[in-house]
Order: sequence, then C-alpha cells, then structure tokens
Amino acid sequence: MGDFYSPQAIWGRELRHYRQEAGLTQAQLAEKIHFSESLISGVETGQLPASPEFARCCDDVLVTGGALQRLLDWRRGQVYPSWFGKWRDKEQMATTLRTYQPLLIPGLLQTEAYARVLLRGNETAVSGRLNRQLILTREDPAPPCLRCVIDEAVLHRPIGGPEVMREQLCRLVSMIGPRLSVQVLPHGMHSGLLGGFVLATLADGADVLYAETAVRGITTSDRDDVSAAVERFEAIRTEALPLNMSIDLITEAAEERWT
Repeated sequence: MGDFYSPQAIWGRELRHYRQEAGLTQAQLAEKIHFSESLISGVETGQLPASPEFARCCDDVLVTGGALQRLLDWRRGQVYPSWFGKWRDKEQMATTLRTYQPLLIPGLLQTEAYARVLLRGNETAVSGRLNRQLILTREDPAPPCLRCVIDEAVLHRPIGGPEVMREQLCRLVSMIGPRLSVQVLPHGMHSGLLGGFVLATLADGADVLYAETAVRGITTSDRDDVSAAVERFEAIRTEALPLNMSIDLITEAAEERWT
C-alpha cells in the first residue's frame, strides 16, 4: 500500500482511467498500441514504469491530447535518484563526514559550473546538489565536520574547460578551515585504489557508510562494512599529504595546469 501514491502508481491509474473511458479492455489496447497486455497490466497497477514511447502510443490511441506524456514529467522533476535519498537523510543529520574521492571533487564541495558539467546540464539535479551543500553553512545544528581526501588525479582531470577547473580548485582552497579539511593523496600505489566512499557519524555516535558502485550508491550500517571503511579511510589519510602541502599542490594545479 506504501507505493499507492507514488508517481508511477498514479500514472498507472490515469492510464486505466483513459482506457476505460475509451471503452477498451487491456487486451484491445495492447492490440492497438502494439505493446503486450502484461505490460499494460503492470503499468496500470504501478508495478512497471511507462516509457515515453509507451505514453505517446497510449495518448494517440486514447486521444488524451498528450495528457499521459505530460504526466511523465514527474521523472524529470526527481531531484535525486531514489537510492540516493536514503543517504541524503544521513548526510543532513551527520555531525562528522569523512570522504575519500579518487575520481572527482566531492559533491558537497563542487562549484555550480563543475556540477553542471557532471550532471550534463540537468538543472533540477544541479540545484539539488547545491541545496545539499547548505549543511556546510547552516547555523543550527552546527555544520558537520568534513574531512576529505582526494586523489591527486582529481586535480588534473578536465571537467569542463580550464576556467571551470580553476574556479573549482580555488573554491576548494577557500573552503578549508577548522571544520573542513582537504588532503591530497599523491599519485602511485595506495590504499584508495578500490573506489570512493563517505562515512557519516551521527549524533548518537553511529557510523553509516555510503559506497559508490558502477551503477548506484549503497547506504549501509552493516558493522563489518563500516569498520572496514573506517580502517581504510584512516590508512588513506595516513598516506595523504599534510594539509599545508595539499593546499600548495591544489593551488599549483589551479595556477599552472588550468591558467
């Protein structure tokens, strides 16, 4: 019953409404739009998502004036992928965040221009990412303590043009303060070659892990996973350059590589 009001389920009920108005059974509609009856049934019950092509065919046959295609716009309005919502809640409540990123500047520290390139100009997603960053400047509760380690390669990976990169690296240096540190892990073999992750420490002292995979991020409080990640973060941080040397390296990259 929990998904009864999900956008997908609501869309399915709209389809059923228009189909019944047209006096068609699922089988008759299937014949006219050349999609299977089982797909129509799955969509109407909210079990299956409708594709834009499916919506267009239904609109044409049921003469809805394009209503079903317009209703699919809810997908574009999703600020975060569904799997990310769970992590975002933890991030908002964290008192400390520790993150290691081998490929990119961490999302909480990205400039608008850098984020826009990564999110391929999806403005809803860009504003969602910038909105997440408000935790770093909030007054109540106090902002989380943020400890970042990035791989040196991140400073040289061209995301957008030189201007975007220079602005991003200068922003990174300007954000460093008592509650926010950025350390660089120099090129070479190190403990961080397995991928990026974030650890959130909550007010009750519990740690939650967000680990990135090729297809989605995974949020877990599994004790073994979390303690392995804590151990790995400490190892990575030990191998990273101290804060002052890291700042010098980031500044050097901004001035020499991206000017």
